[in-house]
Amino acid sequence: MFKFLFLIPVVLCVLWYAYLNMRGYSVAQGKQGFTYIIVVSTVVLLFFTIAMLLSK
Repeated sequence: MFKFLFLIPVVLCVLWYAYLNMRGYSVAQGKQGFTYIIVVSTVVLLFFTIAMLLSK
């Protein structure tokens, strides 16, 4: 399960890109959304990594 956590930001970015295209926005207009996705996904990944290391 842990090895698939990298898919979280990939899937969210694809969904965000599809949403932007559906609404007629450019990628440049949705750049802040991509930034939020990457930051939140990194925090989640770090949390799970630290939790895994502490629980061993």
